Amino acid sequence: MLRALHDEHAEALYAHALRLVNGDRQRAEDLVQETLLRAWRHPEALDPTRGSIRSWLFTTARNLAIDAWRRRSARVGEVYTDELPEPPEAVDEAERAVEAWTVAEALNRLSPTHREVLVECFYQGRSVAEAASRLGVPPGTVKSRTHYALRSLRLVLAEMGVTE
Repeated sequence: MLRALHDEHAEALYAHALRLVNGDRQRAEDLVQETLLRAWRHPEALDPTRGSIRSWLFTTARNLAIDAWRRRSARVGEVYTDELPEPPEAVDEAERAVEAWTVAEALNRLSPTHREVLVECFYQGRSVAEAASRLGVPPGTVKSRTHYALRSLRLVLAEMGVTE
């Protein structure tokens, strides 16, 4: 049924869609596709006793084009300026060094198994499977160790006076 509908009405529907979208071929093709999809989803609308099938297709395409135009016009336009909206924060190298030292000290206070799983997963950037292979443990063990290691790390950092 859809094939017959396409064969009979697609060319005229495409021409109509091209006029609706000011000659934009891609948008016209999308409009025809969406119109035929609606026809497929609502076969009752194509009952010849309800009126012309072509009329229904053209009206549906027109409504879809209007809806698309409204969606595009409702979007806020981009604002172009030479200035950044907020100046970037200045990088304080001394603060970064203190943070790195603090994290290193907190990692040293963890158990060796917790420390090694965090180093593999976060510092080396390895996946759970890769870390499991390197550490010689199952992936589930890596996951649970990571969970408990992060909890322990939070506790150690809190004991060191570091707040989130």
